[in-house]
Order: sequence, then C-alpha cells, then structure tokens
Amino acid sequence: MRLPLVLLVTAALVAGPVPASASSLDLDNATIPELQRQMDRGRLTSVALTKAYLGRIKAVDGKIRSVVAVNERALAEAAASDVRRRTGRERGPLDGIPVLLKDNVDTRAMPTTAGSRALRSKPAADAHLVRQLYRGGAVILGKLNLSEWANFRSTRSTSGWSGVGGQTNNPFVLDRNPCGSSSGSGAAIAASLAQVAIGTETDGSIVCPSGANGIVGHKPTLGLVSRSGVVPISAEQDTAGPMTRHVVDSAITLSVIQGRDPADSATGTIPAGQPRDYAALLKPDALRGARIGVWRLAGADADVDRVVAAAVRTLRAQGATVVDVELPYQNEIGENEFPALIAEFKRDLHAYLAARPGGPNTLDELIAFNRQDPVELSKFGQEIFEQAAVAPPTTDPTVVRQRTTATTLARRSIDETLAAHKLDAIMAPTNSPAWKTNYATGDAFVLGSSSPAAVSGYPNISVPAGFAGPLPIGVSFFAGRWSDAKVLALGAAFERAADARQAPKFIPTIG
Repeated sequence: MRLPLVLLVTAALVAGPVPASASSLDLDNATIPELQRQMDRGRLTSVALTKAYLGRIKAVDGKIRSVVAVNERALAEAAASDVRRRTGRERGPLDGIPVLLKDNVDTRAMPTTAGSRALRSKPAADAHLVRQLYRGGAVILGKLNLSEWANFRSTRSTSGWSGVGGQTNNPFVLDRNPCGSSSGSGAAIAASLAQVAIGTETDGSIVCPSGANGIVGHKPTLGLVSRSGVVPISAEQDTAGPMTRHVVDSAITLSVIQGRDPADSATGTIPAGQPRDYAALLKPDALRGARIGVWRLAGADADVDRVVAAAVRTLRAQGATVVDVELPYQNEIGENEFPALIAEFKRDLHAYLAARPGGPNTLDELIAFNRQDPVELSKFGQEIFEQAAVAPPTTDPTVVRQRTTATTLARRSIDETLAAHKLDAIMAPTNSPAWKTNYATGDAFVLGSSSPAAVSGYPNISVPAGFAGPLPIGVSFFAGRWSDAKVLALGAAFERAADARQAPKFIPTIG
C-alpha cells in the first residue's frame, strides 16, 4: 500500500485561519519557492513544516533507516524563523526550510560519526557549510546514514551500511541498494523526509544515490562549497552538494552554501563573477538551441539504453542539437585515480582527526578499533584502510604522477570533447537499476558516468529520467569548470520536459 504524502495542515499549526485552498500540503511535490509563498501569506509556518517532516520521519523512516539523529533544537530553529518572517527579517529563500545533513558533516549540536562507532564525540564547531545554512535561515532536522567512511573502508563494501546506522534501504524497492556513500541523503529525500539533504562526493556519491533513488543531486565545481568540517577522503576530489526532489531547490541551496572560506584554500579560486542566485538563472527554454553531447555507455544495460534513448528524444523535442560522443582517456583516469586517493586519504584524514576532540587520531588507531569492535567488521573488511595506512606520502613522485595524470586527463576528456563538437554540456546515464543488497558479494555496479566530472572537479547534476520497472534511472549533465549555473539550467529544463520523477511505493521486493 502506498504511504500518503499529503499532510493535512491544521489551523493549530499555522498563524491564522487556513484558507480552503491551502488546507493540505503535498510534501513530495512542494518546492521551496511554493513553500515560501505559503509562509509569506500566513498559510504555513516553519514550525508546521518542520513538524510535518518530523512526523514523516517517524512514520516512514523505519522502512528505509536513513536518519541516524534528530536535532533536538529543530522546532526552536523553526520558531525563530517564524519570528524573523513576522518581523520582516527573513534571511533568504532557505529561511525556515528543513534540511538533513549527511553524517560526515560536522555539527556541534549532534555527533558526527562518518558511520563509524569510533567517532562518537561531538565536533568542536559546525562545518562551514552548516554555518552557511544557518546564515540562510535553514532548519537543521538531523543527520543521515551513509556508507561508512564515505565508502572508503573496504574493497567489498555494501553501500548504505554503517556501524552506526546499519543498512539504509532504497525506498522504491526495500531490498535494493540506495547506492553511493550519500545513500541516506538519497533515500531520505526520495521518501520526503526533508525538503533538502546535503550529500558529499569524491566520485559518484552524490549523483549515484540521486539516480538510484529518483531525485536531483548536484555535485558542484570543486572549491565552490567549503569542505572544512567535512570528514575527508581527498581534497583533490571531495565536495559537498545539495540533494533534492526538484532542481530549483538544489539551485537555491547551492546559492546559500557556496562561498569563500579561509580554512579551505580551494574556495579562494571562486571567480568574482560566479552567480550568487542560481535559481534566477533557471530558464524553461534552456535546452532550445543548446548542443548536448550524449555519452551513451550503451550495451551494459538494456533499460539504461532505453531511458537514454527517450532522454535524447526529449532533448531534441526541446530544441537541442544532440551529438553522440565518446569521452577519451577513461582507462588511464581509472588506473591512476584510486592509488592517488589512497595516499590523499591518509594525509587528509589524519589532518581532520588532529582537529577532532576525543580521538582516535590515526588510521592505525581506527584499524585497531575496528578489529576489536563486534559490529564494524561484521559485514565486510577494511582493506582500503590497511592499504592507506602504509601508503606513501602525497609528495612521493609516483603519487604526484598519478594525481597529475588522473586530474589532467579527466579535465581533458571533458574540455576536449566540448570543444571538438562545440557543445554546451554532456549528458550520460547516471546509474543502472539498483541492485539487491548483498553482503556476500558487495556492491554490484554495472555502469556509472561520474568519474570525468568527479576527478576533474567539474560540476555534475543528476536528474530523474525514467524507470526499469519500479527502479529509477537518472541522467547526468556535466560541463566545464565553474559552469554550475549552466548544468543546473539544463537539468531544470530537462526535468520540466521529461517529468520523470515519481514518489516511491516502498515495495518490499521484486523478482
């Protein structure tokens, strides 16, 4: 039976009487601009909206297990937003909007665990992006499960599992996997447990769970959003970004969380002319006259091929010129990316742990903790940890060559393809249909298109495009450095034309 997504909002929860036209709120379909209009007109309050999402978490999250902690101050934060609104001191379009955070984003009010039972203390300070959210008036609802250590502990890991949160399930089919390390973020947004979630990506961990859970996920250009206060894998590829049900909501959220941070030198490279309001640049006809390269990754999955073919028809119907492309250098990128990440992980994790109160302080201490803990190694091992513990420093000539090769070729793969065909962006399938969660075999990836944008540090957005039975399939749009406004606009125009997103039905299993 499909769980209802329509919440009745009573007069007891809003300021003043509720007009008949606003007597119900569809959480699944509501966008941030629509919610802001309701609140501006006195038909809704942030407290009512926050209570609605907290009630939704209580009613639904037992099926998907995505939320690991609820912020005890959420209703107080919502009430403060309502006071600001009544006194004309709103902080912007995110004011009063409930947001969930992946549990590798530091919050001083709640523990930040990265999914590990070894990290149970509260950080000393909020991450920079959390401070940006608060400056924008957002309500922090709580923390979300993730693939432990952002899926960088074992070569045979299962996405969505952590020692802290257990297994997060895909809300479309509960025994299917939610994909990627931002698995809780993807599942929670698909199930309408918040208006916005924050995910993080090193390679695929925003876009893959967005595709597999039928939502929108935007991986920003590296350096656009500060990583200070985010548990790292590699400063060369890590970034945080918004995950939402609608592109406009991702555009609004990115506008709030982006910005320079003295603690993250990458943000010092943000161009002076980078947009401050991405939502204002979303145009319904953004595809008209655009040239889109399509990297089909054909032949790996028949359902993906069908969805991509339908997406191409949508692009053409909206006035875009479509050019089939193949991105070069992919084998060389893959051969060099992982060994570079191993060395960078040790460097960056040690730096993070050194600033984190209460220990542990090193990879060796984490490895020893896991060996003694009854839960941590119960599903899979810690081979990546063990490799990283003995990895050479990032100044080693081989590591320098590997990183330089991976990043340079990833950038060339996009830049040269865009230039050769005079393209505005490249579209590719985000994911294959979600696989059945299986601890014996681990993740069963069939295809993904995240690596060129991830390794290059370029922006990438995944948008719902279709289904394989009840399982969502997304397509990704990516382009050159700092072109976040462009890919958001193209993604929004495709979203509007394709109209492919559906709410999950929490099906227990399929054949």
